[in-house]
Amino acid sequence: MTIRVLLADDQALLRGTFRMLFDATDDMETVAEASNGREAVELAGSQRPDVVLMDIRMPEMDGLEATRLITESEDLVDVKVLILTTFEDDEHVADALRAGASGFLGKGARPEELLDAVRTVADGEALLSPSATRALITRFLAQPDPCPAAVHERLESLTPRERDVTSLVALGLSNDEIAERLFVSPLTAKTHVNRAMTKLAARDRAQLVVIAYQCGLVSPATEPDSQQPA
Repeated sequence: MTIRVLLADDQALLRGTFRMLFDATDDMETVAEASNGREAVELAGSQRPDVVLMDIRMPEMDGLEATRLITESEDLVDVKVLILTTFEDDEHVADALRAGASGFLGKGARPEELLDAVRTVADGEALLSPSATRALITRFLAQPDPCPAAVHERLESLTPRERDVTSLVALGLSNDEIAERLFVSPLTAKTHVNRAMTKLAARDRAQLVVIAYQCGLVSPATEPDSQQPA
């Protein structure tokens, strides 16, 4: 399957570089380019890409608002957004996750890392690695938004094991790592994660992470080693 990518960045040179990279990759193609957030929203609606590679800082409409409009649209439920950020010093990462982005990547990433990130997001996973993401979540979700009442009610429907896997997802663990931690198969771990996402109405793992922090399943100070299998 060919992954269809929409590029949203106000730097034409950078868009051109990304286009050459994606179009030279067998399983990817660039379907359109946007120079600002407003164009990104319009093109997402007309082109229906699998992944939008979204810069945060753009004229007319920034990437955060564009991400929110795309992810909140019922017509674009299958469109995933991968945010480009300066990583250590971009204080909009938490806002990007809250807006519905499926992950984020530093502009200094190597080409193969970018390609893998696009594949990960297109596959319905979230780009939430322990090495990069947990530190940012710890920093920027230290004072999360209150847990919505409707979501709090849905939490009551989670089984103990589903609560466990949700907490581990929030700490950046992959399905394989969750399986090892809980002494189950990777397929079983994935099944628990998918059931938790369904019950909590989370569109992907990134939103599951936000819910876990907002509703107190994990705290910014939590470390993976402190999580024990049930």
